[in-house]
Amino acid sequence: MSELAATATQLDQAGRALAQEAARYTRMGWMRGTSGNLSVTLNRDPLRLAVTASGLDKDELTSRDIVVVDETGAAVPGGSLSGRKPSAEAGLHARIASVTGAGAVVHVHVLAPVVAAERWPAGVELRDLEMLKGFGRAAHDDLVTIPVVPNSQDMVVLGDAFEAGFDPATPALIVARHGLYVWGEDLHSARNRAECLEWLLRFSLETRADAGGQPASGRWT
Repeated sequence: MSELAATATQLDQAGRALAQEAARYTRMGWMRGTSGNLSVTLNRDPLRLAVTASGLDKDELTSRDIVVVDETGAAVPGGSLSGRKPSAEAGLHARIASVTGAGAVVHVHVLAPVVAAERWPAGVELRDLEMLKGFGRAAHDDLVTIPVVPNSQDMVVLGDAFEAGFDPATPALIVARHGLYVWGEDLHSARNRAECLEWLLRFSLETRADAGGQPASGRWT
């Protein structure tokens, strides 16, 4: 248990939960092909995450299709029951979990955040919408900016960009032309936040006519 920092029971429970969530996101169309990955935090010191294995259809995962990774996103010895490898993106999962204290991180390839980032690359501003409550923010008089960072194949670069713009009150990150990361205390809260944020971003895309991040006609619609 020294390297894994988790028991067989913990790994089985984590694997089942991750497989269930991945199947749900796949049915929603948010994990097309083999895209996306999910993680849960198993241990804080040393940091250990269970991450969905790379290269698999996310609607067909079993409890064994996870990999235990360390604080850099690298697989630990004995960390894969199925012999699979973690996605390179596990490094960003680990960075987010380390910085935010999150119990779960969700990375999905849902379209609305990617389009919103294309339109507002300096960050997507949201306010005065009831659905913000589901994202953990106030429905009124609370300007929420979802940070956008340029895509990179280097998870250290992405992690540095995430940390540079990190706001503890905003549990999400859009990677431009790539996808969305959302986190929470567990998979359930991360999913709720992701679903609410997707609605908020679709609303903005369909109602705001501006291209520079300011509300159309000088007001929020």
